[in-house]
Amino acid sequence: MTNKTLTRALPSRFVIAVTVGGIIGLGILRPLILGMAAVVLAGCASLGPGYDTPTVTVSSFRALPSEGALPSFAIGLRVINPNREALVLQGVAYTISLEGHKLIEGVANDLPVIDGYGEGEFILTASANLFAGIRLITDLMRSDRGGLEYELEAKLDIGGFRSAIRVRESGEISLRPTDDI
Repeated sequence: MTNKTLTRALPSRFVIAVTVGGIIGLGILRPLILGMAAVVLAGCASLGPGYDTPTVTVSSFRALPSEGALPSFAIGLRVINPNREALVLQGVAYTISLEGHKLIEGVANDLPVIDGYGEGEFILTASANLFAGIRLITDLMRSDRGGLEYELEAKLDIGGFRSAIRVRESGEISLRPTDDI
């Protein structure tokens, strides 16, 4: 029996679908597709309009004792979860720039779970980019600055179908002496 003969022998409600695994009748495929669509829609429904974006702020930034030629830094991030369900962080990617030079870039994946209606802190450890540091020093030697512009960008991956949380914080670090009283 050829494929042409097989197709004609089946009732019209059974259309043949050819797959890598073989031939499947649409009568069997239809419930499978509907079931998969129901699962996807149920997942999207859990995102709901009641989901609030967590807040992420920089809680600390300090230099660490250097073990090599490059300085290391500890960057503290504080996360506030305003939602009922726990926030399971899958990973974070971050960049720190001074005067437009990307000095520090890194990733981390050993992050805490932030309970629903809770907050948590974690520390990222990173080393500086040597060539970006040299370019920054060259630029600083060419000008007289009273401060350094900084920018932190971080992307927190919360997994699933939710968008990553993106944080950008910027400001200026003063290089002028302060009057301590």
